[in-house]
Amino acid sequence: MKTSYHHGELRQALIDAARLLIKERMGNDFSLSDACRRAGVSTAAPYRHFSDKTQIINEVVAQGFADMTGRFRTAASAFPPGARERIVMVGQVYLTFAIDEPSLFRMMFSQRPNLSEEDIVTAQGKACFAYVIQEVLDYCTINGVEGDAQMIALQLWTLVHGAASLTIDGDYAKVAPQIDIGQMIALGAERLLFLLPRRAG
Repeated sequence: MKTSYHHGELRQALIDAARLLIKERMGNDFSLSDACRRAGVSTAAPYRHFSDKTQIINEVVAQGFADMTGRFRTAASAFPPGARERIVMVGQVYLTFAIDEPSLFRMMFSQRPNLSEEDIVTAQGKACFAYVIQEVLDYCTINGVEGDAQMIALQLWTLVHGAASLTIDGDYAKVAPQIDIGQMIALGAERLLFLLPRRAG
């Protein structure tokens, strides 16, 4: 266990510890002392950077959105701008993120005011969705597709978010265990975006 950190490292170490605890305990059922033990620091250490556990959780959730956006960019970069594969990959990354870290995923989209109204959470959440909108806009522009890019992005997000939520809640496993969720998302994107009319000329 590490007992000392350089300036700035302690804050991130506590955030990382909290994220691991959220994953392991399937929620925020841990104390500041638990996070301190995981980070290998004294119980007084968090108060140099955070006023309470909620503030740490807000940072975890905000970094969750930033992490998701970074994964979008990495996956999409394997394909040229305007390629339909970029949008499909964003959907697949979204689903994988939810499956890998279901508790964090639920907290990212929580209706709890102390999370959803926190400035840093709102900012990172909006930035994440802005990336999705930009990918849809690029596809529409490069391929001459008619339609409102933001509305299309909202429809795609509704499809993917619903699929991800139903997956991690075990609903598909109960009613349709044979379904290929990734394929369903790809087919949904096909119908919502790729088959839209093209501008003449």
